[in-house]
Amino acid sequence: MTLRSIVCTIIGHVDHGKSQIVETITGLNIVEKEAGRITQCINAINVPFSLIEDIIGNYKHKIKIPGLLIIDTPGHASFTNLRKRGGSLADIAVLVIDINEGIKPQTVECIEILKHNKTPFVIAANKIDLVPGFNPKDKQLMETISSQSEKVRQEIDKRVYSIVGKLTEYNFDSERFDRIEDYTKKIAIVPTSAKLKLGIPELLLVIVGLAQKFMEDKLIIDVNKPAKGVVLEIKEEKGFGKAIDAIIYDGKIRVNDEVIIAGLEKPITTKVRTLLEQSINNKKLVSVDEVTAACTVKIILKEAEEIFAGMPFEVADEGNEDRIKKEIQKEVEEVLIETGKDGVIVKADSLGSLEALTSLLKENKVPIKKASLGGVNKTDIAEASAEENSIYKAVLSFNVKALESNSIKIINHNIIYKIIDDYLEWKGNEIKKIELEKLKNTVRPGKIIVLPGTVFRQSNPAILGVEVLSGCILADYPLMNENGRPLTKIKSIQVEGENMQRVEQGKQAAVSLPGVTVGRQIFENSILYVDIPEDDFRKLKEMKNYLNPSEIQLLKEISLIKRRKYPLWGV
Repeated sequence: MTLRSIVCTIIGHVDHGKSQIVETITGLNIVEKEAGRITQCINAINVPFSLIEDIIGNYKHKIKIPGLLIIDTPGHASFTNLRKRGGSLADIAVLVIDINEGIKPQTVECIEILKHNKTPFVIAANKIDLVPGFNPKDKQLMETISSQSEKVRQEIDKRVYSIVGKLTEYNFDSERFDRIEDYTKKIAIVPTSAKLKLGIPELLLVIVGLAQKFMEDKLIIDVNKPAKGVVLEIKEEKGFGKAIDAIIYDGKIRVNDEVIIAGLEKPITTKVRTLLEQSINNKKLVSVDEVTAACTVKIILKEAEEIFAGMPFEVADEGNEDRIKKEIQKEVEEVLIETGKDGVIVKADSLGSLEALTSLLKENKVPIKKASLGGVNKTDIAEASAEENSIYKAVLSFNVKALESNSIKIINHNIIYKIIDDYLEWKGNEIKKIELEKLKNTVRPGKIIVLPGTVFRQSNPAILGVEVLSGCILADYPLMNENGRPLTKIKSIQVEGENMQRVEQGKQAAVSLPGVTVGRQIFENSILYVDIPEDDFRKLKEMKNYLNPSEIQLLKEISLIKRRKYPLWGV
């Protein structure tokens, strides 16, 4: 039995500085590597006791824990499920809140997750350097705050207590860390500036102090227990071949251990060939014989095909292989979707990303026909092409290789929320195209005036000049007068000697009108309307979102004229 490292999850709203805090603690460059500077997947980093000691400095109590396993989680709303998974592994969490922005929607999600998992947490009230008037000092946190002007001190307090007030709404009692007497009763808020490395020693002191005082029993593990873990990433490692980055959150894993990993269709059984740990000091990979929880490790397996990020795994326990296979495969089946009904096809590079993407699609009421892991292939394109509803002829994929297609819409991004944004925009345009197609053969509203001095022929057919006052006119459109009396159909339209099919508002044209005589049914300065068939009127009324404001107004005008003669017309 021994003490393991603390598993510490960093969570919070996007762009509040989670990864910057991790960088400040570890010295690793994380932010620049992420697409859009937004964390897209879980990063896990072993932080040894020696590094914590260097940051904290003199600490009066003996630090017993071997270190921290820091899990940096995505902060965007779509990553709720990843944060849940991270939260379920965590002994303690750091909830990062921009002190200038306060609690945002994703912060609330994080609070709910922590509450649900009963995970103890501390708050990093980050970016205090952006409080107006803040003057950086080369001092410790409390000395720096004390040396600020009274106005700035009051502003920092105001913003801290704004967070305190909000947390009471979620039944959490909190206080600035230096004013807490009993850490079992209040959540500590540590003002920080990850950019200036300010407050980071104090944040670590609070984490370590809480863990050692209240969580020591939880941190004691049986080092001989078979390991449990989660695959974070799969990549080629120079000199070793395909490797998996993994979090070991329980037990021990050794070279030559048999490992059962969840697969797409069935569990994969393989053996550990090599274990590699990364030294945070020199960034080099070191081969080891075994590792114990809690840590992150690279595992070289004898068989590493069809393994995806996010998959759970366990070291095989003699006699328990069937139980392990059943349990870990059940977790995967809860995420993979195969309905056979209408919906889009969803693909992703990891189980967590797939869970996040499907979750966000469901929030936006987008049905899913199939959700799976891996690149977009011919089968996916064929299944999407078979959809009857054109708005579901789409494959939405996150961070994978995708084939191109002219028959369906393929949206592939390495920033997950852009997939949703792009799909919803495309879907809106697609619906508009469908609706406009329905209106293609519908007679639309139009209003014209007969221009004086432009009667070229009085009858057989009458040819005269008109101006379109509102809406439009097309060849074959029926016309009526201001009293709603049907007159004729437009036989043909010419503009400057050229035949035209359609003329819009504000344009002038010569029209040919059979069956009427100028001076009898039609006169100079006469106002004529398109005589919309009743069925077309109802259709236009239902689809008025696709008409411009002047067409809507003209539709009302035509309706009033018709209902003077036929009270129930168009109802």
